[in-house]
Amino acid sequence: MKIVVCIKQVPDTVEVKIDPKTGTLIRDGVPSIINHDDKTGIEAALRIKEQVGGTVTVVSMGPPQADVALREALAMGCDEAILVSGREFGGSDTYATSGILAAALKTLDYDIIITGRQAIDGDTAQVGPQIAEKLGLPQVSYVEEIREVAADHVVVKRQFEDGYHIIKIKTPCLLTAIAELAEPRYMSVRGIVEAYEKEIKTLGFEDLKDGLELDMIGLKGSPTNVYKSFTKELKGAGTVLKDVSADQAVKAIIDKLEEKFII
Repeated sequence: MKIVVCIKQVPDTVEVKIDPKTGTLIRDGVPSIINHDDKTGIEAALRIKEQVGGTVTVVSMGPPQADVALREALAMGCDEAILVSGREFGGSDTYATSGILAAALKTLDYDIIITGRQAIDGDTAQVGPQIAEKLGLPQVSYVEEIREVAADHVVVKRQFEDGYHIIKIKTPCLLTAIAELAEPRYMSVRGIVEAYEKEIKTLGFEDLKDGLELDMIGLKGSPTNVYKSFTKELKGAGTVLKDVSADQAVKAIIDKLEEKFII
């Protein structure tokens, strides 16, 4: 079983800064981590490998420093790592990113592709499904459990509002992982050492250009227009009531609700 996991390196903070001209995140000086849902996807892939055998290849699109995230994935137990990187790819939105990743994935053999449901720095949940469409693959999003893995199919449980779906899907296919799918393992000491001994393959613009929509990559080729960007507003400290009885507390809450026209 050949499994490919797409991961993204994201800012490890909620105190993000936004470029007012481009509407994109300013990442300089901000520590980075593997996106949470993507890390869940890594764990799911490793469990499939342990169950039925095979290899796990991890792919990330980003600047050269994204190799740190790839080496963490290797330290967790992945077999190979590929960095998709080039100045031409900078500023890509979800459509452009999915096209670039799809071009990279076309150079690989795979039975299952796993992506995270969404990235914490964008929350669009678009890239995984877009990759599947561009590769012509069947897909299941919001995968909560992988119940069966066979040579020609997988059976998964898909989270769905107030219920769930049990879906049998032919391979090759693409799955998007949610946090409930698996609890990511820690890196082992031996894994960390071996991760920094392994070579990370890099695919740049020249390697992928024949499989790209050349007018649909990078910031200029991204169809998404950002109307306005802003950081999350902090909530007020609120009012703390001290040394009051239960009846006084209830009255104070009701008075405040009436003041706000909530009741």
